[in-house]
Amino acid sequence: MALSRFWSYIIVGSIIYLFINLLSGSVYSVGTLINGKQNEPVVVAEFQSKDLAGRDSLLYTSLLSAKSEGVLKNDTLYRLLENGTVEASFGKLPTDGLFPTCKNTMTDIWLPLIGYLTFFCGLLNLLSDSNAMTKLSRLLAPFFARIFPELPKGHPAYGFMTMNFAANFLGLDSAATPFGLKAMESMQAVNTDKDRASNPQIMFLCLHAAGLTLIPTSIIGYRAAQGAANPADIMLPTIITSFIGTLAALIFVSIKQRINLLNIIVIGMISGITVVISLLLVYIAKLSGLEKFHFTGNLSNGVLLFIIMVVVLYSILNEKVFKLNATNIFDSFVHGAKEGFTTGVRVLPYMIAMLAALSIFRNSQLMGIFLSGLTSVLAFFHVDPQIINAIPVALMRPFSAGGSRGFMLDAMRVYGPDSLAGQLSCLFQGAAETTFYVVALYFGSVKVKDSRYTLGIMLLVDLVCVISGIFVCKLYF
Repeated sequence: MALSRFWSYIIVGSIIYLFINLLSGSVYSVGTLINGKQNEPVVVAEFQSKDLAGRDSLLYTSLLSAKSEGVLKNDTLYRLLENGTVEASFGKLPTDGLFPTCKNTMTDIWLPLIGYLTFFCGLLNLLSDSNAMTKLSRLLAPFFARIFPELPKGHPAYGFMTMNFAANFLGLDSAATPFGLKAMESMQAVNTDKDRASNPQIMFLCLHAAGLTLIPTSIIGYRAAQGAANPADIMLPTIITSFIGTLAALIFVSIKQRINLLNIIVIGMISGITVVISLLLVYIAKLSGLEKFHFTGNLSNGVLLFIIMVVVLYSILNEKVFKLNATNIFDSFVHGAKEGFTTGVRVLPYMIAMLAALSIFRNSQLMGIFLSGLTSVLAFFHVDPQIINAIPVALMRPFSAGGSRGFMLDAMRVYGPDSLAGQLSCLFQGAAETTFYVVALYFGSVKVKDSRYTLGIMLLVDLVCVISGIFVCKLYF
């Protein structure tokens, strides 16, 4: 219900605000909201060339020599078009317009996702048909039964969730999504109210969104591209912040669902994860900047390859199980891959619905006003300007991964990758999830209409990550 209202309100509010600006003359054209592309100049006025020649002959003469490149004057770009019209533009479009967003969602997000889903769902079917998933679920049952008490012991979702958490832990977002979608489907099978999110689904999604990350591979790559002195120095703050966020998600949902976490198994598992993280951090801290980058890249991708090898090897060793089910390893993989493709087709409408709404929200300038207002409030309370410069990333991250990535890259470019603003921007990007998109994608995949309190807790966890990230960065850097 909360997601539905948010989606409806931002579309209606953004379009009303845009029309008000159009009528008042603050906006010249609404065409860019429909057809514009990200970073295109925003047209604010148009003139006949003869009129401009009479008003500003020097500018007109410059335009004749500059041709298509245009002339910049007082932060306004003037360009002489082939039809003789002079176009004046100011600023750049924050994100793609409605039509390009729908198109790019298909080509840049959905089609790659289909590929990931097809392969990894095929792999997951090998785990299922070889009975490996059943054994993994039984192994993890003592822990999962305490944080998912409403799921039957040894439920297949335990195995899917484990693979999802492991992929997130290694910074392999593309691999994590298929495992997560399969976990949601598996839990939906035992959900008594198919239109309403179950307690286990909420717990899983909040933990997934908290995104405990060991290796923020993409963030390290962005920092390296921006010339950071030590691109991998963001690892420790990201691990600590995402770990705090994951614990916060576990505690918040447990309180809401009245789950008792004070037992030896849960405490032991959390302690074990803490020890593993600590040992890896101790080893990574001894490496030089280039060695860290090399090690982390090999670790994340190497573990993924190792998992694939183990799944296929286990299937080979248990080939008789496939024969008993009148199938073989390859056919089992293909059958699972087909299910992955079907899942991808089912989630497309939810992806387009959310991303299209966010496109309208950003390009109407309503989101910009919200961001500016918040930064002004923070400045009034004398918050460190470097922190304020990174806040747009934190605010954009729940709405749009691409938008927050743009703010992050801009912060590193303007303030430097090794400035507090640059480091915080990277931390906010790496230690959080695209909340609204994730809720729409995962619940949409199983046709759940009422997400209950999921969105509220996920946004609260985002806030915890922002606050803890600021303290971690201040202490670490």
